Amino acid sequence: MKVGFIGAGSMGQLLIDSLIRYGALQPEQIQVSTRTPQKSVDLLHQHPGIKLYESNAENASQCDILFLCIKPGDFRSVIDDIAEVMSPEQIAVSITSPVQLSHLEPALPCKVAKIIPSLTNYTGSGASLCMYGSRIKEKDRLLLESLLSYISRPIQVLESHTRITSDFSSCGPAFLSYFLEKWITAAVELTGADRSSLNRLAGEMLLGTGRLLTEEGFTPEQLQKRIAVPGGITAQALSLLEERLDGLFHQLISTTHDKYDEDLEKLDAVFDSMVNRPRY
Repeated sequence: MKVGFIGAGSMGQLLIDSLIRYGALQPEQIQVSTRTPQKSVDLLHQHPGIKLYESNAENASQCDILFLCIKPGDFRSVIDDIAEVMSPEQIAVSITSPVQLSHLEPALPCKVAKIIPSLTNYTGSGASLCMYGSRIKEKDRLLLESLLSYISRPIQVLESHTRITSDFSSCGPAFLSYFLEKWITAAVELTGADRSSLNRLAGEMLLGTGRLLTEEGFTPEQLQKRIAVPGGITAQALSLLEERLDGLFHQLISTTHDKYDEDLEKLDAVFDSMVNRPRY
């Protein structure tokens, strides 16, 4: 099996590194085209055996699965590059959340899927959000999820829930890290505790909490009740958080959804302008 990547930015690089690191693919199975020559050089240095292409079209024509690891604004030019060379047996996978399956299926002759990875996949953990176009068969779904299972837990979601599920799986590590950064900084300033030790403690706490939620079946509410004794320190601190954070998470979700809708509107315009392309 040959797996192609168009784009080797942050998430493209993460997928390539992780799939090799955890044995899902050998470097010789991977081929890459990118508009930044230095990224190609770095990839080849890091993973000898990867095949590099200068042309997106040549890359697309030579693989079984093609990951489109590109920004929303780059889709028009990439689709123009690859639409004529792809075949119905191939699978194109977008990792760009606002790009819709309904955008890609009319523009490409191949099978289409959307997979949203997470930085946590670099550790072989976290989720990959999976959405499938109408031409994807069961064997195609199993192939993709088998590949992703080396680096994550593949979870099929509704495309209409792309943004909210991505808030948790992909944006969540940044949100939690921000909370921890502020908490740790305050602790250092007020108590003189060692920052590196607190970073380590926070990391171990997150790992343990994740296992309680995923392996032991606790809900967040149940964990709070288990830890917070009425009238105790934790309960009093939770009351402070509830008071100060009231309404914040509604605003957080509104913010990510507003940005998603803005990107989606731009993409609608891009793909609508391609209506004269032959429909597949």
